[in-house]
Amino acid sequence: MPYIKTRDGTDLYVKDWGTGRPVVLTHGWPLSSDSWDAQAMALAEAGFRAIAYDRRGFGRSGQPWTGYDYDTLTDDLADVIEATGATQDVTLVGFSMGGGEVARYMSRHDGKGVIAAGLIASVVPYMLQTDDNPDGVPEAQLQSIGDGIKEDRPAFFRTFLQQFLGVGFITSPVSDEVVDWAWRLAMQAGLKPTLACAESFGHTDFRADLAAFRVPTLIVHGTSDKTVPIDATGRAAAKGIAGSQLVEYDGAPHGLTITESNRFTNDLLTFLGR
Repeated sequence: MPYIKTRDGTDLYVKDWGTGRPVVLTHGWPLSSDSWDAQAMALAEAGFRAIAYDRRGFGRSGQPWTGYDYDTLTDDLADVIEATGATQDVTLVGFSMGGGEVARYMSRHDGKGVIAAGLIASVVPYMLQTDDNPDGVPEAQLQSIGDGIKEDRPAFFRTFLQQFLGVGFITSPVSDEVVDWAWRLAMQAGLKPTLACAESFGHTDFRADLAAFRVPTLIVHGTSDKTVPIDATGRAAAKGIAGSQLVEYDGAPHGLTITESNRFTNDLLTFLGR
């Protein structure tokens, strides 16, 4: 079943690996479900069922003109859960933008079938800097993302993904080939979805969704994340979700599922084993 059709008729590409207790993985912007491959493979080998899908507009999924708000994106997640039959004892794990779908699913769909959750370098609870969210990202910085994409999308993502993966002038936690791979994933997405989703993850306030988390929740965030600042997101989410477990990766960049792949995979499997 490589594709499922959402309630509004959008085709979503789905990977379904392994058997056992289901773990649904939602990817970050501007990548695709391929960015979860290392973890999905480890999950399947450990006796779990790993389900990862390309968000609408990205990867191999359809690119409709509308539907890039979090309510619609979360309904897409619900449709994936339903279509794959992963409706009981499911764990939802969202990376970066994907954390928003996890949070909104817990409130909008009352966490139906969910027994555990993971927010990994996630945008939850609120990215935008406001008077009551002073550690967030300034509006001008968020606006520059859209401006850069419109001006020269390939060049913008080359620079953006280097920061995303912690590539510096002297040291780099990943090879040039990994950056090239991430760039190719980003360039699979449509221009409209890329811009619309940047608007959504930068301006959607999930603070009211936190109370809906009533399951064990793993929060992992890098302390050197320059893309999604830890104070406004990971640390704030941990304070707002009762009983959550915050694991900080000292010095890790935003793309820690790639740069710290082995450590993160082990932490995820340990969490799932509980």
